[in-house]
Amino acid sequence: MIAFDAIGRLPHPDDNVAIATRTLEAGTEIAFGSRSFTIKHSLLEGHRFAVQPIHTGEHLLSWAQPFGVAIHEIVPGDYVCNEGVIRELNRRPIPFAPPTTPNFVNDLPPFVFDETQFKSASPLPLYADVKTFMGYRRQGNRGVGTRNTIVLLGTSAFTGGFVKALETRLKSHAGKYPNIDGIMAVAHTEGGHEQPNNRELLLRTLAGFMVNPNVGAVLAVDHGHEVVNNAALRDYLSEHQYPIDAVLHQFMSLTRSFYDDLDAAAAVVEGWLETVNQMERTRESISELKIGLQCGGSDAFSGVSGNPLLAWTTKEIVRYGGSANLAETDELIGAETYILKNVRDLDTARKFVTFLDRFKEWAGWHGHSAEGNPSGGNLYRGLYNIYLKSLGASTKKHPDVRLDYVIDYGEPMQKSGFYFMDSPGNDLESIAGQIASGCNLLFFVTGNGSITNFPFVPTIKIVTTTERFQLLSNEMDVNAGAYLDGTSMDDLGASTLQLTIDIASGQLSVGEKAGHAQVQIWRDWRQTGVVNLRSFDHPAYDGNPLPINTDIAVPEVHFPAFRGEQGYAVDQVGLILPTSLCSGQIAQMCVQQLNQNQVGQDKGISRFVTLVHTEGCGAANGHELPDTLLGYLQHPLVKYGLLLEHGCEKTHNGYIRQLMAEKSLDPAHYGWASVQADGGIHNVVQKMTRWFSEQVESKPDPEVVEVGLEAVRLGLISQGTVTDELAGQFANLTRMIVAGGGTVVIAENDAVLNHPIYKRDVPGEQAIRPTLGYAQVMTQAGFHIMAMPSKQWSETLTGLGAAGVDVILAHVFDRPMAGHPLIPVLQASANPNMNLAYLADLDAALSAQWTVEMLNLVVDTLARRYVPQLSTNGNTQFQITRGLLGVSL
Repeated sequence: MIAFDAIGRLPHPDDNVAIATRTLEAGTEIAFGSRSFTIKHSLLEGHRFAVQPIHTGEHLLSWAQPFGVAIHEIVPGDYVCNEGVIRELNRRPIPFAPPTTPNFVNDLPPFVFDETQFKSASPLPLYADVKTFMGYRRQGNRGVGTRNTIVLLGTSAFTGGFVKALETRLKSHAGKYPNIDGIMAVAHTEGGHEQPNNRELLLRTLAGFMVNPNVGAVLAVDHGHEVVNNAALRDYLSEHQYPIDAVLHQFMSLTRSFYDDLDAAAAVVEGWLETVNQMERTRESISELKIGLQCGGSDAFSGVSGNPLLAWTTKEIVRYGGSANLAETDELIGAETYILKNVRDLDTARKFVTFLDRFKEWAGWHGHSAEGNPSGGNLYRGLYNIYLKSLGASTKKHPDVRLDYVIDYGEPMQKSGFYFMDSPGNDLESIAGQIASGCNLLFFVTGNGSITNFPFVPTIKIVTTTERFQLLSNEMDVNAGAYLDGTSMDDLGASTLQLTIDIASGQLSVGEKAGHAQVQIWRDWRQTGVVNLRSFDHPAYDGNPLPINTDIAVPEVHFPAFRGEQGYAVDQVGLILPTSLCSGQIAQMCVQQLNQNQVGQDKGISRFVTLVHTEGCGAANGHELPDTLLGYLQHPLVKYGLLLEHGCEKTHNGYIRQLMAEKSLDPAHYGWASVQADGGIHNVVQKMTRWFSEQVESKPDPEVVEVGLEAVRLGLISQGTVTDELAGQFANLTRMIVAGGGTVVIAENDAVLNHPIYKRDVPGEQAIRPTLGYAQVMTQAGFHIMAMPSKQWSETLTGLGAAGVDVILAHVFDRPMAGHPLIPVLQASANPNMNLAYLADLDAALSAQWTVEMLNLVVDTLARRYVPQLSTNGNTQFQITRGLLGVSL
C-alpha cells in the first residue's frame, strides 16, 4: 500500500481525478485518506486517475473545474483518458500498451457569461518600499530597457535573408562595446506579394518592435515594392503616435546589388556603435518591468508548479507597480470562470469574453477549433484537451491579482497593472505581440522543456519538474519542480524574483548564453467569414504528366550524376530536417558545425543543409505540412537525412514515423534526434554530428555516371510581367527537356501558364490542370503542374523543391528574389529597364538564344560547374504554405 501523497497530487481538494507524479504500474494499491483503491491500468507520470466515483454523464474535475464528461462508469483507480490521448500514446514508445477505449469525451457546453453575477474587483495594495534594477532609461516615454540592442528589422518577408546576412557580418562588433548587448536580426514571414488580412496587426507589431525599450537603435529594411513596406510602416508609426523620433533609426530600401546593399547597411550600423554604447544603465524601480507571461511545451505540472511560481513572482512585480501581460487566447477557453473572478470592471470582463468568442469564430471560419491547440507533447505529458490545458495555463494569473486591461495583439501597454492580450496559443507568435506591446522581459514556463527565446528581450525559462530540469539544466533558468519536492512557494518565489532583477540588470539568461532565438509574427489567414468548407476538400492528383508538343530539336547534353538506389542524383547533401519551428535554430547550429568541419567531403558530400520553417506546432495545418516534410526526406539530392524534433510539437518524431508507415517509407533509413529527450542543445548537436559521421564512414564511395536530359528535373517560376518573348522561351525550354525524357514542374498560378504562346506551344489542346498536389513527390517524368494555394514566392519554391526538382529557373522582372537553401535557383530577366545595379545578382539576361543558353546553364548547375549568384550569400527563404484553411492556434 502506497500513500497517495507519494504518487499523486490534487490541484484542488474538490477534484475527482488526480495527477500521477510518477509512472504507476497496474495493480498498485493506493491509500487515499480513509479509503484505498487499486490502479487498474499502468499509467504515465502526469496522467490522471480517478480518486472518486464518476458516473456516466458527470463531469471530470481538475482545479475544481470541468474538463470532460464521463461516457462510462469510472471508479477510483481508473486511468482517465479520451480519444486524443490514446491516439498520441500509440505514436510513442511507452513501456506498456495504452488503453484501448476512452472513458470520457471533451463535450462541454460553451461558456456563458452571466453579467448579473459579475462583481468589480479592487486592486492589490502597492508596496510602500521600492525595489530596483539596473536598466536603460529611454527618452520619449519609451520606458526602461533591460537590454540595449541594435535591431536589424526585415520589414517584410522578402528582406529576412538580407538582415540575417547583415547580422552575420556585424554581430561580432557588439563584443567590443560594453554597453551594447547585441546586434540582432529580426526576420519574419509576413507582408509579401498579396495584401494580407493581418496587415493591421503586422504594422502594429513592427511599430512596437521599433520602439520597444530594449532597442537602442533600429534599421528597418525593405525592397519598397512589398504590400507592407517601410513607407506603410513609417505612416503607421506617425498616425498612431509611436515615439519613433526618440529612437536612433533609419529606413533603408534595397536598391543596389546584394553585396553593395550589405556594405551600405553595415556602414549605417557601424556609424551608430559609439552612440549606442554611450547609453548606460541606471538604477530604476522594478515598476518599470513589463513582463510577458508565456507557457509552452506544457505538461500536467505546469498548472501545479511552474505557472503558480510565475504567478507568485508576477504578483510581487505588480505590487511594486510593474506590469504583466497574459496572452494566448485559445489557451484560456475553458478557464473563463477562473479569470473572471477578479476583474477591474464589467467593460473589461466583456472585452475579455468578446476576444475569446471572436477567436473561436475566426478559427471556425477555417474549419478549426481551440481543441486543435494541444500539441502531441501536451497530450503525451498529461494535458488531454484544451480545457485541461487552459485550466493549467490560467494559473499564470495569481487569484489575488486583478485583471486590469484587455488589449489587442501588439497594442501598447500604457499603464501599470495586469493585462490580457489577444493572441494565438502559438508561443512565438504570441511572444511577438507581447514584445510589440512593450514587454522588456519574458517569463516562459515549460513542462516538456521548450527552449524558446526572443532575440532582444531576455527569457527566463521555468521548468515544472526536477527530472526535466536535470535533463535540460543548460537550457532552463529555474527549477519549479523544487516546489513539488518540498520547497515552499514563498522561498522559491523570492529566489525567482531576485533572479528576475539580476537578469533585468544584465545577467545573461541561459538562452542568451546559448545564442538561441527565434521570431514569428501572427501569420496571415485566408478566410474572413463563413465559407463552404467542403469546397476546400483536398483533391487527389494522379501524378501523371500532361501530354505536350515535343516536336522540337533536342540537343545532346551530358553531365555527371551519382547512381543511387532510387535513381540518379546530381548532388549528395546531408539534410537536418526540423520537424517543427522550435528545433530550426538548433538544426542551423549543427549544420554550420558540420560544414565548418567538412564532414563527408572526401566521400562525395558537398554540404549540409537545414530547412528552417515556422510550422509543426501552434497551428492547424492541412496536408501541405506533412507532404512537404516527407517530400524533402525523399528528395534525390538528400544522401543522408536526419529528423530533429523539439520534443513537444504536433509533428514530433513519432508522428513522422507514423506518416512514413502510411507511405511505406523505412524509418531506419534516417537519423532521429530530439532537443528535449536528448538533453538539450549541446547534447543533441553532438548526437547529430556523430550520426552523420558514422553514416559517411560506413558507406562505400558513390558511383559516378554520365547522364543526359532524362536526368533533368527542373522547376520554372516567374515573377512580374510575362512577355511574349519570355513565354516563348519558357515554352521551348519545357518542350526540349520533356522531349529528352526529363521533367519540368510549374505552379498552377504562375503567370506564364496564362500566356497564349505558352498555352499554344506546350499543352496544345490539353487543358492546363494540376497533376501534382502542393509538395507532392513526382514519380513520373514529363510536364507537371503543381497545385499552389498562394502566390508567395518562398512558398512556391518550397513546394517545387518538395516535388523533387533539382534546380529551379526563375524569371524575375523587377529585382532578384531570395533563393532556396537546398535547391539551386537560377535567376534571369528579360526586362530591359531593370535597375542596372541588380544585374550583378542575376545569372543571365534574356536574349534571342536564351533557350539554349539557359539549358546549358541548367546543365552546368546540375553538374556543379556553376553556382547561382544568390546561392553564395545566404539570401534564401524556406516557407511551408498553410493553404487556404491553415491558422495559428
